Amino acid sequence: MDRRDFLKGTAMTAATLAASRLAYGQDRAAAEPTGAARNGVQWNKAPCRFCGTGCHVQVGVQNGKVVAIAGDQKAPVNKGLLCVKGYHVGLALYGSDRLTTPLLRKGDKQVPISWDEALDIIARRVLKDPKGFGLYGSGQWTIPEGYTASKFVKGGLGTNQLDANARLCMASAVTGFLATYGVDEPAGCYDDLDACDVLIMWGNNPAEMHPVLFSRVIDRRSRGEKVTLIDIGTRKTRTSGFCDYSLRFKPNSDLAIACGIAHLLVENGTYDKAFVEANCAFRAPSSPPTLEGKAITFEEYRELLKPYTPEKVEELSGVSAKDLRMLAGLFGRRDVRITSLWCMGMNQHTRGTAINNLVHGLHLLSGHFGKPGDAPTSLTGQPSACGTVREVGTLAHALPGGRVVAKAEHRAQMEEIWNLPKGRVSDKIGYHTLEMWKRFSTPTEQGGDIHTIWVQVTNPAQTLPNTHKLVDPSRKLADKFLIVSDVYPSATTRIADLVLPSAMWVEKNGMVGNSERRTQQWFKMVNPPGQARDDAWQLIAVAHRLFALGFEGMKDKDGRFLFEVKGKDGKPVPLWDFAHYYDVNVDEHLFEEYRKTTRIKHKDLAPYQEYVKARGLRWPVVEQPDGSWRETRFRFAGFDDPYVKKGRDIQFYHSTTHDDRAQIWFSPYEPPPESPDTEFPFWLCTGRVIEHWHSGTMTSRIPQLHRAMPQAYVEMNSADARRLGVSNGDWVTVETRRGKLDLPVWIGGRGEPVEGSLFVPFFDERLLINGLTLDEHDPFSKQPDYKKCAARVRRRERVAEKQG
Repeated sequence: MDRRDFLKGTAMTAATLAASRLAYGQDRAAAEPTGAARNGVQWNKAPCRFCGTGCHVQVGVQNGKVVAIAGDQKAPVNKGLLCVKGYHVGLALYGSDRLTTPLLRKGDKQVPISWDEALDIIARRVLKDPKGFGLYGSGQWTIPEGYTASKFVKGGLGTNQLDANARLCMASAVTGFLATYGVDEPAGCYDDLDACDVLIMWGNNPAEMHPVLFSRVIDRRSRGEKVTLIDIGTRKTRTSGFCDYSLRFKPNSDLAIACGIAHLLVENGTYDKAFVEANCAFRAPSSPPTLEGKAITFEEYRELLKPYTPEKVEELSGVSAKDLRMLAGLFGRRDVRITSLWCMGMNQHTRGTAINNLVHGLHLLSGHFGKPGDAPTSLTGQPSACGTVREVGTLAHALPGGRVVAKAEHRAQMEEIWNLPKGRVSDKIGYHTLEMWKRFSTPTEQGGDIHTIWVQVTNPAQTLPNTHKLVDPSRKLADKFLIVSDVYPSATTRIADLVLPSAMWVEKNGMVGNSERRTQQWFKMVNPPGQARDDAWQLIAVAHRLFALGFEGMKDKDGRFLFEVKGKDGKPVPLWDFAHYYDVNVDEHLFEEYRKTTRIKHKDLAPYQEYVKARGLRWPVVEQPDGSWRETRFRFAGFDDPYVKKGRDIQFYHSTTHDDRAQIWFSPYEPPPESPDTEFPFWLCTGRVIEHWHSGTMTSRIPQLHRAMPQAYVEMNSADARRLGVSNGDWVTVETRRGKLDLPVWIGGRGEPVEGSLFVPFFDERLLINGLTLDEHDPFSKQPDYKKCAARVRRRERVAEKQG
C-alpha cells in the first residue's frame, strides 16, 4: 500500500474520492507556481486550516470565492497530498449559517448591533475591572493574532488573565520538554519518519489523526523498506492494523511501561553509557513538586527502577513481560533508529508531564537522539499550537519568545520591546484555563473574580471538561459576561452575551507554526462575508476604544497608541477603522516586532518576506554570510544546529542545570484519580475522528464530511455489548459521576475498545460528551485528563428519535 492508497482508504465514505483526482494528477493546479492563473482561477499557497501537521495547499480563487483546493506539490510536509479534511478545506468557508454581524443578548434573544456598539460594550467591561477581564484563545490563533492578544492583555491591561485551549491539549508536552531540555518544542522533525527503522506510537492514532504524516511511513513500506511499527494504546485503532506489534495497556499504566523499559536497559547494560555520561543528568520528583525536581545519581536512578521488573509491569499494565523485553531490546540496539510519536494520549493525562519526561528519558538513556530517525516527537492538534500559543506568550504564566512572567528580567525585556513604563507587565501569574472558567462560574461574592471572558477561535462550552461545573453555572450569574468571536454558531456562541463574527483562514492574512517548528505564511485571498472581521483587528479596535477613553494601559510610555503602525508617509494608520486595516500589512508589522523576542531561547525567525517566498521554515532560522536564511532540522545536534558549539556532537544549551545536560527523569507509576468500580464499571475515553476536526463547527458544515460521519456514537467491545443485550445502532445511556448522555452504539467499527472500556468522539455539538469528563489535571501543566474516567452504561428500551 502506498501513500495515495493509504490516504484514499482512511476516509469512511466516497468523500475522499470526490477530491482524490487532485492527488492523482488529474488536476495540475498543484504544480502551478504561487500566484499563477489558469482557466480564470488564481492559485496561491496556504497551509491547511486543520490540525498541526501543516500541510500546504494550493487555493484556487475565482470571482472572489475559493473554488478549488489542491495539494501543494512543492510543500515538503505533504508533497502534494492531503487528507480528507484537507481536500475539502475550502468548503469550510461557505456554510449557510456563517456569522455575519455582531449579536447582543437581550432577554432570550441575540439581536444584531453595530460594531461600534460592540466595541464600546467590550471596552466598558474592561473598565469595570481590568483584573477580572479574561481572554481565552487557542492554537487556531495565527501568530500575529496570538501576539496581539498577548500584548493586549500583558502589555495593555497589565494582567496575565490570558490562557488558551492548548492548556487542554499540548500543555503536558510543553512541561515535558521544559523539564527535560529547558526549552519547549521537539528537537526532531518530520524527516525522522523517512529515516527511522522503528516507529513507536504512544497512545496515538496517526492513521486517523495525522494521516499525511503516517502515510510517509506506509509509503516507505510500499517501496520495500522495512519499518517496524509499534502501537502502544488502550484501544485498537486504525493505526493498530498497520502495526507489527499492537500492545494494549491498562489506562494510566504507561508510566509503568516506560519505567520497565528503562529498568531493563539499565539492568542489562544495554543503555548508551557514553551518550549518557557525556550529555545527561538524572532527576526525581522533589517535595514540594517542581519542574526542576531533585538531582539523583545514576545508582539512585537504578534503585528507583528496580521494582519495575517485566513481571511487575505486566501486572500493573497488562502488557506482557515478553513484549516489554521486546521494547527494551529495540531501545538497547545501536544499529536501529527509533522515533516515538505521541499526542493527546500522553498529554491529556493527570500524569502527563511525568509520562512525557519518561519517554524523553528512554531516548536519552538509550542514545536514540540527535540523529535522523532517532527522536522523541510530540504532535499537535491545532494549526498553530506550536507557532502561536507556546511561543507568543498566550498562556497565563508566559511572555513572548519563551519568557515567563515569574522572571523580573523577562518582564523588563518585554517592557523595553513594547516601550512600556517600568512595572506595566504584572508579576502575578494569571489563572490557567480550568481555574479561569471555574472562577467565571463562581459567584463574585464567593471568590469568582473573573467577571468577563472574551473567547476567540475556540469553543469551550463543548471542549472544556466537566462543562456542568466550569461553564453552565456562569450563565445563571447576572454579573458574568461572555463574549465570543467565531465564524459559525457553536455551543459557546449560543450561550454568549455578545457574539462577534470573525474572518477565517484565507479571508485574512496569516502565519502559523506546525509540529516540526515550521513557520508558514499566507495572504488574504477572498473577503469574509457580511461584517465578519479579523480577530487581530477586533483586539486592536477594542484597544483603541480604551485608548480613546483614556485608559493608560493602551498607551506606551511616550503616550502613543500601543498598537501604532505607521504607513509609508510616516503617519499612523487608523487600524481601528476596518476600512483602513489593510492599508498596511499588519501581520508583517506584528511579526517583525515579535521576531525581536525570539532569540532568548534560540527560536530565531527569519524576516517576514522570507516566509512569503517559502513553504515554511523550521526555526531556529539563522542568517548566513551570503545573506540567505538557513532553517534547522535537528536541534541540539552538532551536524545541523548552528547553536551547538563546534566540535560537539550534542549540546543541550538550554539545560535546566546550566551544564549542557538533558535530564533523565524517574517518575513512579501512580493509580489514576478515578477508576472503575462496582457502581461505574467502565473506562470512558474521548477523542477525535478523521472526518471532523475538534468540535466540528467547521467540518460539520462541509456536506461530504458531515455525510461521512453525521453524529457521535459510543464504541463498545462486542463482549460488553452482548452482556448488555445491545447491537449496532441501539441507543444506550452513558453516565459518569458528572453527567449522562444518550448515544447510539457502534460495535466492530474502526476501533475496538478492550472489554470494560468505551470510546466517544467529541465533535458532535448535539451530543456533548464533555459534560461527563473529568476535570482532574496534571499538577504541572494543569492539563485535564479526557482519556479516562469511570462510567456505566444502561440499555435504552427505545431509540431516542430526537437525537437520531
